[in-house]
Amino acid sequence: MRPVFVINFKVFEQSFGEAGVKLAKTIEEVAKIKSVQAIICVPATDISRIAASVKIPVYAQHSDPVEPGQHTGWITPKMLVAAGAKGTLINHSEHRLGEDVEKAVEIAKEAGLNVIVCAKDSLEVKILRNLPVEFIAVEPPELIGGDIAVSTARPELISQSVKHCPDKLLVGAGVKKRADVQKSMELGAKGVLIASGVVKAANVKETLMEFFTGW
Repeated sequence: MRPVFVINFKVFEQSFGEAGVKLAKTIEEVAKIKSVQAIICVPATDISRIAASVKIPVYAQHSDPVEPGQHTGWITPKMLVAAGAKGTLINHSEHRLGEDVEKAVEIAKEAGLNVIVCAKDSLEVKILRNLPVEFIAVEPPELIGGDIAVSTARPELISQSVKHCPDKLLVGAGVKKRADVQKSMELGAKGVLIASGVVKAANVKETLMEFFTGW
């Protein structure tokens, strides 16, 4: 089975504005060449322009648990849909929602968004597994942005999480090379959530070719 590649742009210098559009186009190009499923999670300010530039699914990096109304500075799911987003991340370790996760998922789904909900460990995967989401991404916060992949540092976390969520588990944190993806898949994951491993790569196209080849 081919893995799903979810690429989180975060807000690196390389991932917003014109650089973000270029990055999105490169991901789409290589994904088409290699026939893999790629989803990109882009900054809210760039959803419209990137969604108009590529055909691969564009997701937001966050969605607030609110309906349209008096919510200055908040991002509602309906705003994201209007901007062209097909889905959203929710509860990423860098933007946790606490007790509002379930509400955020409910409102996002009602607005028509696909949802990837993030979990910090296997216990949270177990808690979140019955939510009506497309994927649950497990990412231990201490490994995010590092050079050691969760599949190397904590393979048992993937195995434990797969037991709770066998059909829609993604793995993230420290994913930097194809071998990290391969190991995650062998442990039962359906795909990976990658950020700096692609966005900050010295040669993005070459890096993507490595990640996307051989499936």
